[in-house]
Amino acid sequence: MEKNLKNVLVISFGFLLLFTAYGGLQSLQSSLHSEEGLGVASLSVLYAALILSSMFLPPILIKKLGCKWTIAGSMCCYIAFSLGNFYASWYTLIPTSVILGLGGAPLWSAKCTYLTIAGNSYAEQAGKNGKDIINQYFGVFFLIFQSSGIWGNLISSLIFSQASTKVEILEENLACCGAYDCMTDTTNSTESAKPSNSLIYTLLGIYTASGVLAVLLIVIFLDQIKSDQAETEKEILETPSFWSTFLATFQHLKDKRQCLLIPLTMYSGFEQGFLSGDYTKTYVTCALGIHYVGYVMICFSAVNSLCSLLFGKISQFTGRKLLFALATFTNIACIIALLLWKPHPKQLAVFFVFPALWGLSDAIWQTQTNGLYGILFEKHKEAAFANYRLWESLGFVIAFGYSTKLQVYIKLYILLAVLVLSMVTYGAVEYLEAKSSLGTPTAAKKENAGPLTQETHM
Repeated sequence: MEKNLKNVLVISFGFLLLFTAYGGLQSLQSSLHSEEGLGVASLSVLYAALILSSMFLPPILIKKLGCKWTIAGSMCCYIAFSLGNFYASWYTLIPTSVILGLGGAPLWSAKCTYLTIAGNSYAEQAGKNGKDIINQYFGVFFLIFQSSGIWGNLISSLIFSQASTKVEILEENLACCGAYDCMTDTTNSTESAKPSNSLIYTLLGIYTASGVLAVLLIVIFLDQIKSDQAETEKEILETPSFWSTFLATFQHLKDKRQCLLIPLTMYSGFEQGFLSGDYTKTYVTCALGIHYVGYVMICFSAVNSLCSLLFGKISQFTGRKLLFALATFTNIACIIALLLWKPHPKQLAVFFVFPALWGLSDAIWQTQTNGLYGILFEKHKEAAFANYRLWESLGFVIAFGYSTKLQVYIKLYILLAVLVLSMVTYGAVEYLEAKSSLGTPTAAKKENAGPLTQETHM
């Protein structure tokens, strides 16, 4: 096997193992640690730490440690979060959430840098175009990585379904499920149906082992690229200092189009936060039990991955406006239906319809918003995508932050309001673009340009 391809596969399977654990844990936080909102509070803190991490750590760690050891060290931060879940309290889960958040940005930055260097290195040896090889490497990575959402949630559902006692959910307790939830843990019979500690520890043990295997895979089998240190140091020396990059991020807000895209970018965090923090707890866990959370999130992940691929292909024919309209219509229909629907165990199929439709919409929000940033701000991509990460992460922080303070119907109305505002401001961006591009031959090209590669969920 060609050496660089071997390294790409090592990184891909390392991330697969790591995010099999993290993805499964993230879906379960609001249900496993519902006491005083500990689970969603930990996720809110995690994304707040990720914002800080994105601004400070990646260039420093890559310069000091190189890509290989930055990846290995950052993966250890994710393992710390798994360990914090063994004895979940405010004194263990919040600090380990901060640690994970700080490790998130260096992990992804080091991975991108490594794959880019590996692609350029092979292209130089083989006399091929560097961009083509890099795109191939990223394609291999995401093909393997995207399945992590399926495996992590499958493991949790299979383990929790082994519970020896199945508690029947009474009709009066179902009144506390759905949009008009009771805002208390004690009224819900699913609290008594919470998996035994032995099952929870078994799951956490598997997740922790998966993370440890990921680190060992990187440490033992990933080669330290020879040009790794030299090239990254050279890049860092040639790039602006942290403060100038930090200032450039906020100076980019002088662009009217960037300001108008803030609601759309934050909505991406809001809608993902609602599904993993609220839908899983107040609809699925409340009415069906925690062992169904994994199956529901598998449905979301599978549809999301397939639609990301599909919409990436067809966007060049439909244009982004039609896809944004489809996502808006689908989300609005889901929000209205969730406001009206009273979840009941007899309606099992409905519990899967919502995450499937949500996955379809999310695929559009992720691919098309990334693509829109790349097209509109081609000359200032670094500052533009820094803003993208900042505002999306802030959306996550706010969504998880108010998760335990408000009833679900209020959150759905907030979600609806932000979505409507997003489409109004997005429409203004399209109007400004059409106005500035009027009569230029590049207008049609910009409209039909495909999305960029989607960089992920943590």
